[in-house]
Order: sequence, then structure tokens, then C-alpha cells
Amino acid sequence: MFRPSHILTRSRTAVAAVRVRLRGRMLAIVQTAAAAVVAWELAVLLLPDPRPSFAAIAAVIAVGATHDQQARRAVQLVGGVVLGITVADILIGLIGTGAWQMGVLVLLAMSAAVALGAGEIVVVEAGVSAILLVALDPGAAEGFQISRIFEGVIGGGTALAVSAIFFPPDPALAPSRAAQAMFVELGRALERIAAALEARDVGAAERALSDARGIDSMVRSVEEELASGVETARYTPPRRASRSLLDRYERSIPQFDYAVRNTRVLARNVVTLVREHSDVPENLPGAVRDLSGAVWELAAAYDAPSHAEPGRALAVRAASEAATLPDERPDVVLVGGQVRSVAVDLVRAAELVAVDHDPHSERPTEELLVSANA
Repeated sequence: MFRPSHILTRSRTAVAAVRVRLRGRMLAIVQTAAAAVVAWELAVLLLPDPRPSFAAIAAVIAVGATHDQQARRAVQLVGGVVLGITVADILIGLIGTGAWQMGVLVLLAMSAAVALGAGEIVVVEAGVSAILLVALDPGAAEGFQISRIFEGVIGGGTALAVSAIFFPPDPALAPSRAAQAMFVELGRALERIAAALEARDVGAAERALSDARGIDSMVRSVEEELASGVETARYTPPRRASRSLLDRYERSIPQFDYAVRNTRVLARNVVTLVREHSDVPENLPGAVRDLSGAVWELAAAYDAPSHAEPGRALAVRAASEAATLPDERPDVVLVGGQVRSVAVDLVRAAELVAVDHDPHSERPTEELLVSANA
């Protein structure tokens, strides 16, 4: 039996959950509603149709595509809407309306999109728009009306304007999230490699290798989000902080890509080392742990460039420790060499994060480490 206090507690919990769900999506919802209203009113003013439903539909579709995504995709989606409306509008006068006619219209609209080389989502939108024309427009069978095409264009243009001017997205938000997730995994992988060396644990080293292999996909995700963010920045009002942040990511992420690859090789060599020998040089785990610390510092350097110098110093210290490893054993030499390779990647990344431009200079490794250490 439920008591009033239990009901009240559950109600409060449900309300709190609803607030959490809406908090992250409310801006997009308001943006979509505003675009639909503005597109409708513009179409009423500019076109003879008193109920321009396709203008509002195109606006809703385009806003969904522009929210934290590429504007080019929004244009493509609106193109799908216009294509579907055009094909259906031309043919309805010939074949009429009805269930089988709708099937024919969808078939032809989607086929036209495929023939034009459109992407999958554009093909789907062409088919949906053909259905909507039959379902929403009672006068569709009266013949071709070019105003419907203009409705789609007005809706798409309105969505782009509303998104870019009134609710501009932060073009650096998604790249930053993807990059920080990648930094977390890279730092953790290096920390686990250090722990495996310290414990002489083969199983831990193999798990660290598996972790390192999984970072590649995260680098690709950063690159994709970065490309999308750079394109979004072209269509939004100037955001100086975001542009600067995007520039830092563009300059340095390729260097982190090298660091991820070298970390994977480092992990593989560590597996071999701890599997074949229980004798691990005492300063080797600390050197790898310094690399992990360098990654954490550089992750913070994008918002606070002052962290680039401590990150570079830790990477240099790791390289210096690796240089003191004994050279009698090839497996130790291989691990030490990979520590230095990762360190060099991180030092170069630190320089690219700290400056306001790409220095376009690849100094020799020894010079890079010495100058960074000075």
C-alpha cells in the first residue's frame, strides 16, 4: 500500500528526471519551434499558399541537421525535401492520389535521389516528402505548383539563419569533448603500462595494450568532429575563444595521433619485456608515468595554455630517464626508444598548443628535447 509520502517522493523524483532530460535539449527544441514559426510566416508573406506546411516541415528537418552538425548536411536534407516534393507534385496530376499512387511516388522520388548521387538520408527525406505531399495537401492532385518548392527553400534557409544568428552552436564544443575523451584514454593507457612494468604483470601489460589499440578510433572521432566544427564556424557569428580553440586542436591533434600510435608500439614492447624478463629497470615505470602526466597537463592546456609548459617538461623528463636505461638488453632498448618517441610527440604537441600559429619547423629530436629542457 502506497503512503502519501511515498507518492510525493516518487513524484519529485519523476519531475527531477524530466528536468534533467529537458535541460540538455530545450535549446534545440526552442530553436526548432522558432524556425518552424518564422518559416511559416515568411512563406505566407512571400507565397500565395495560406497554409505553407512544407516550409515549416523543411525548417524542422534542417534545424535537426544543423544542431551541432555540418551545415552542408542541412542543405542536403532540404534538397531531399525539395526533390521529393518536385517529383510528387509533377506526377500526382498524372496518376492521382491513393495508396498505390503513394507507393509509386515514393519509388520514383527515392530513385531520383539515388540517380543524382545523394546520400542515404537525403534519399529517405525525398521519399518522406513525397508521402507528406499526398497526405497533407488536399489540392495536390490539381497539378504542379512551384510554390511548394519555394516553401522547402524558405524553410531550409530560415533554419540556417535561425541556427547561425539567433541560436549559434559552439563549433568547438563537440571537438573538445571528443578530444578530452581521447586524452583520458591515452593518459590511462600510459598509466596502466607504467603499473604493468612496476608489477612485472604480463596480464596487466596485455590489458594496457588492448586499451592502447582502442584509442585509434577515438582519434578518428576527434578528426571528424574537428572537421564538422571548422565548417560550423564558417556559418556562425565570430566566437574568438572557439576559433582559437579550434585552431589549437587543428595544429596539434595530428601530433597526438603519432603519440597514440607510438603508445601502442610501446605497450606491445612492454608485453614482450615483462613476459620474457622479470628484471625491469627501476626508473622505467616512472618514465612512462611522466608521459601520462604530460598527457593530463596537455589536455588542460587547450583551455589554459599555461599548462603546455609543465606538460612539455614532464615529457622531456621521461625522455631523459629513457636515455639512461642500460643498453645491454635489446628489449629494454626497444621500450626506452618508444618512451622517447612518445615524449617527442608530446613535446611537439605542447609547442603547437602553446603558440598561436604552426611553426612549420621539425627540429631534430635531440635539439627538440634539449631546447625544451632548457
